[in-house]
Formats: sequence, structure tokens, C-alpha cells
Amino acid sequence: MHMKLKQKFLLINLCAFLYSGICLFLAQWWINYLAKSIGNYYLSLVIILFVAIIPGYLNILLLISLFVYRYQPLEIEDKDLPPITLLIPAYNEESVIKETFRGISQQDYPNNIEIIVIDDGSSDNTIKELEKLDISNLKIIKASHGRKANALNIGLTESSNDIIVTIDADTFLHKNAVKIIVARILSNSNYGAVAGHVLVKNERMSKLSRIQAWDYMLGISAVKRQQGLFKGTLVAQGAFSVFRKKALLSVNGWRDRLGEDIVLTWALLKKGYQIDYEPTAFAFTNVPLNYHAYSRQRQRWARGMIEGFKDHIELIWKGKRYSSFFVALNLFFPFIDFFYTFVFIPGIIMVFFGYYYIVGLTTLFVIPITVCIIIEMLDSQRRFMKYAGLKIRHNPVGLIFYVLIYQIIMSPICVIGYLKELFKSKKKW
Repeated sequence: MHMKLKQKFLLINLCAFLYSGICLFLAQWWINYLAKSIGNYYLSLVIILFVAIIPGYLNILLLISLFVYRYQPLEIEDKDLPPITLLIPAYNEESVIKETFRGISQQDYPNNIEIIVIDDGSSDNTIKELEKLDISNLKIIKASHGRKANALNIGLTESSNDIIVTIDADTFLHKNAVKIIVARILSNSNYGAVAGHVLVKNERMSKLSRIQAWDYMLGISAVKRQQGLFKGTLVAQGAFSVFRKKALLSVNGWRDRLGEDIVLTWALLKKGYQIDYEPTAFAFTNVPLNYHAYSRQRQRWARGMIEGFKDHIELIWKGKRYSSFFVALNLFFPFIDFFYTFVFIPGIIMVFFGYYYIVGLTTLFVIPITVCIIIEMLDSQRRFMKYAGLKIRHNPVGLIFYVLIYQIIMSPICVIGYLKELFKSKKKW
């Protein structure tokens, strides 16, 4: 039986609340056991809530969402696809820009693509590499270094078309990516933007990139699929997304923020637009290869979420769509990361000394949920990638490390990012 969106929303929440309620009931002995050691029942309750119960609720919510998700195939008619503008902000991209344009040149798009590269004051040979390409529909705009949001806004003012696709300067587009994502945004007049399916291009370059490949494949993609199910995708990422120009102009384009794509997406949602996710429009991006670069990136993402709350927190109670619910869920993430960093990780260390106050047999109950999410995502990703003529790369070691240690790496970094934004630390792009 075909369920309506409201029925799906109620179903996944009912399942998640029932699961959390049962877990909270069964965890009473754990709460009391911990309370005896720290001398405070209510502090013990808060710890268990943020270490186990709330993360469990979010995981069940995600798992049931993936189970009820049904992809709506597109009926693409070439004659219905309009000319579009492709915006590419670039800063010191001489080593990757040629490969990016190789992907652009292979696009199976039936109409004109106006390509605008906004060079954000590069100090290398980015512009020379672009000029070597000798592409007739390429416009190069030289701008002073004003950061990504400013570059995108400059490109927006120069664009000639009603549909705007943005990609990063190191993004490689699959041959049907533009065609599919444009068809998706045109399929619903309420769509202000559609996020593409971004995976890792430089997966084999380091151990860290191998782990991140699974984060993009299983973690980020799963969350976007869940949010896209309710037309409330929270990040139309700069790496690859499509927008209606009128929607961008209605919110005055991108704001000068570390998380400019997060803040823009929330502004569009607050304006009343729906944001979808297209899992068959593939693009591949470079991820950080070392811990320092990774830490800087994820701190920016964490700060970007706080920026979103600063600019658009009223979306939670003023929004009229399901996206408000998912924005509200994001309020939990700083607290979950905080408790994971300062409680759960020390709890793991305590296990080696024979103390099981935080981590013990009870925490193993999360494993079946995680396994189910991974199995469901691997199955669906294989189907979507097969549709595009792609395959999942063989990377079992990266998967093991992703499951076992990725959160241990990421949560402390996120906490640093949250604190930097809350205390207004200097922003570095």
C-alpha cells in the first residue's frame, strides 16, 4: 500500500519513540548503577540520554526512513530541459581545474551550458590553466579574494539563465549528472534547490580518505536520503547542487559564512521552498588527506551549523514543513558530540581498567542498528550506482575503521568547531 508523506512521518517517529521508550525503561538499572558512582541520579539520567537513548532514537529514525524511502524515477525529455548556468568558484585550483572541466565536457546535456568560473583572487596559475582550455561558452571573472560566498554572488549576477548549477572547482561530474539533477528540480515547481549525490574522488590517496569515502557513501548520503524523503534536505552542498535563480535572489544569494551552503539552504527553507535530494546525480569530490586538513574542514562544517542556528533558528517554530523537524533534530548534535567526547570516549578508556559505568554490554545493542543501516545503504547504493554504470570500490578496511573509530575522530573536532563559533573565534576558510 502506498503511504502518504504524513503517514510515513508518523510511522518513523512512532517506531523511534517506541524504541527509545523501551530502551529508557531497560536502562533504569544502568542509570541507577551510574548514579551510585557519581552521586547524582539526574546527572546520570542526562548522561545516558545523550550517550545512548537519543542517539538510538536518531538511528532508528534514520533506519526506518531508509526502509520507507521509495525513489521516484524521472521521465527526462531532452526537449524540456532549458539552457542553464554552471557556477564554479575557484581559488588556487591549477592542479585540479583541468580534470573538473573534463567532467563538464562529457556532460550529456541537450541544451546550452553557460559556464562561469569566478576566480577568487588566486595566486597560482588557475586562470592560465582555464585560458588554455579555449572553451567558447566559458566566462572567467577575476575577483579579489572575498571568499566563496562573494564569488558565487558575483557569478549569480552574471548568469543568464533561470536554472543555476553550482560545483566546486575540484568536483568531477558523472556524464549524466547535470541532466538528471536539472530534470529533478524541474519536476516540482516548489523546489528551490536539489542536492546532488556527492562521493569521494581521491579515496585511495590516504587511510583517512578511505574512511571518509564510507562517511560520504553511508553516512552523509543516508541522512540526505532521509531528509529528501520529506523534501527538507538541510544542505544543498556547494560541491554539487542545482537552484532556481529566483529562489536564490529571493534570499539575496549566499551569505558570507563559513557554512555558506548550510545558511543558504536554511534561508530557502524558511522562505517556503522545498529542497530535494537526487541520489542518481553523481559527482566526485576531493576530501582532506591528512588530519590537519580534515580537522579544519569539519570544524568549518560544525561552525556552519551553528551559523545556521544563529541566522535561521526561528525556522524550527515558524516553518510549515517537515524540514523544521530536521532542523530541530540538529539541536541535539552539539550535545551528543559533547557527551561523546567528554563522557563516552573516557568511558571506553575506563573499560580497560575494569570500570563499566559508561561503556559495557548494554552499548553493544547499538551494533545491530548500525549493521542494518549499513546493509540497507550498501544495497541501495549498489542499485543507484548500477543505474549510472558505476560500482562501489572495494574498501573493507576503510569500512571497519569507519564503523569502529570514525566517531571518535570526528566528535572532538566538531566540539572544537562549535566552541569556536559560540565564542566568536576568528574565522578561517
